[in-house]
Amino acid sequence: MKICYFDDEFNLLTFKFSTMRNDKPNVIVEKTIDFALSIIEYCEQLEGDKKFVIARQLLRSSTSIGANVFEAQNAESKADFIHKMKLAAKEASETLYWLTLCERSKNYRFNNILIDNLTEIIKILSKIISSAKGKIPGLIWVFLYVFSNFQIFKLGN
Repeated sequence: MKICYFDDEFNLLTFKFSTMRNDKPNVIVEKTIDFALSIIEYCEQLEGDKKFVIARQLLRSSTSIGANVFEAQNAESKADFIHKMKLAAKEASETLYWLTLCERSKNYRFNNILIDNLTEIIKILSKIISSAKGKIPGLIWVFLYVFSNFQIFKLGN
């Protein structure tokens, strides 16, 4: 898939984002972009029904998933990559919350495919994060764990 945009001088430019690395399809990038597009349509329906607050919150959290995944593709380090993917997972969790509210509310139209697609994205993100963590030497994780607990302990006293 290609995205077209204009530069400062209004020249048409294209950028292929489905194959960001090694010319292999990037499933999570594609799925988050497709999901964001379907959420944009859903939020437009919500705004048409005058459900502005939920539409705005849902739009922000759901489009942020793909933005963080997209940004992670150019991470400065493995730790930065994991951090950005964790941010995407947190935004996915928030999006699930807003979609659950819409699903359970009597006065909201809802399509279960949105939650199904989001659940698939959450599973993929979880796998990516766990796989990436597994590639960092164990001693570093021990150090990070001990250091983070020490900081929390110091803040508590």
